[in-house]
Amino acid sequence: MRSSLHVARPALALLLVAVPLHAQGADPATATGLRKELIAQLDDGEKKLVALAEAMPQEKYGWRPGEGVRSVSEVFVHVASANYLFPRLAGVQRAPDVTLPRDAEQTITDRVRIVELLHKSFAFARQAVMDVPDAQLDDSVDMFGTPTTKRGVLVTMATHLHEHLGQSIAYARTNGVVPPWSAGGGN
Repeated sequence: MRSSLHVARPALALLLVAVPLHAQGADPATATGLRKELIAQLDDGEKKLVALAEAMPQEKYGWRPGEGVRSVSEVFVHVASANYLFPRLAGVQRAPDVTLPRDAEQTITDRVRIVELLHKSFAFARQAVMDVPDAQLDDSVDMFGTPTTKRGVLVTMATHLHEHLGQSIAYARTNGVVPPWSAGGGN
């Protein structure tokens, strides 16, 4: 009589072939499924936020619509900071060479530096989407006092940046800056 282990081994081998596991460190360009869709959202957000950051004159970076509301530069730095924070909530560790001061939103105001920070943060966020193992996507985590999953954290990262993209569009238009991607299309 064969042991159940002998019967289970072939079945396990077939399962492993049929269900490809996520390879940590995989290139975001190779993403499929949900990962591909999240990365597309990150790509779109980066393209538009960077375009707005470059189109806004440096002298408008301190503009804010009212007291207690983030300025132009603070919104951009907030998004970049969040691109590092959300992956950490999903278990992805920040590269040791990335440090942002606690007061980054108030102290990083130079357009060139902010554009660079945005690019780096989006590259990190895309890689983080790839680095959460498939087997952990449904793991429960606490996100600012709300239970969710690691998948939920990654989805929130994408929606968060689009929330602030809308805010940045309103800031730009209020300051006479037409979003570059809509300059000829009336959007």
